Amino acid sequence: MNIPENLRYTSDHEWILLEGDIATVGITDHAQEELTDVVFVELPDEGRSCDAADPVAVVESVKAASDIYCPIAGEIVSGNVDLEADPSLVNTSPYESGWIFKVKVNDVADVEALMDAAAYQDLIG
Repeated sequence: MNIPENLRYTSDHEWILLEGDIATVGITDHAQEELTDVVFVELPDEGRSCDAADPVAVVESVKAASDIYCPIAGEIVSGNVDLEADPSLVNTSPYESGWIFKVKVNDVADVEALMDAAAYQDLIG
């Protein structure tokens, strides 16, 4: 699995990749393993403003439905429409094709305040 080195993480198991002022958000490999087979993804509405920790999307699996939170404050600029046809991309490619949404970040410094890979590994043990 190809995991970009510059990802940041939340304690709710979202990952975030910042490129300029646009951040791509998905759930971690650990999270998708816990959920098991993802069968539906409810994407956030484009243009929606969100604060850090706001629930903005839902991932449903055969086991449970889980809210996906916006890791930082910003405005949703797109959802991954490929997930509507193939929600299992969250399982098979959580860091690449299975991203969930993109957000225009209000303050880039907020991303740096999130966990790095080492801190996230400590969290999940």
